[in-house]
Amino acid sequence: MKKLSRVLVAVVAVIAAALLVRCSMLGHSSKSGQPPGLVSGTLAPCPDKPNCVSSEAGEDADHQIAPLDYSGTDTREAWSKIQQVIKGLGGEVAIVNDEYIAATFSSSLFKFVDDVECRLDAPQNRIHIRSASRVGHSDLGVNRKRADAITRSFGEDVVE
Repeated sequence: MKKLSRVLVAVVAVIAAALLVRCSMLGHSSKSGQPPGLVSGTLAPCPDKPNCVSSEAGEDADHQIAPLDYSGTDTREAWSKIQQVIKGLGGEVAIVNDEYIAATFSSSLFKFVDDVECRLDAPQNRIHIRSASRVGHSDLGVNRKRADAITRSFGEDVVE
């Protein structure tokens, strides 16, 4: 019985080590990716994986989130505020132009890189948002939680 226990402990240790190595490799490989950018003027659709959410039309219920509404606020002020929110939540803004923002967030343990992208829809007073993992399949809801945090923070007053 003791021998079986030692074998079981050894097998579990090997599996755990393999998982740690795999996660480290995925984290490293996610650093070399790029956000998909705009596709025909809108944020790229989510892939058929649970690690992406988006407010653009056409997403299924598992991927759909609401866009940010900035009615009653100046467009330039709203565009500046979303950048402040992203930075305040730990994101690094890499690209900003008049209608598009690309930012990255990195996980603390394995340094997985996720992309957050925003598209300004000034005629509708909306900012569309997409949050997605660069690698892997499941993110355990991290991108949805991040999008929710961005939405909550955007709704609050930002103090400069």
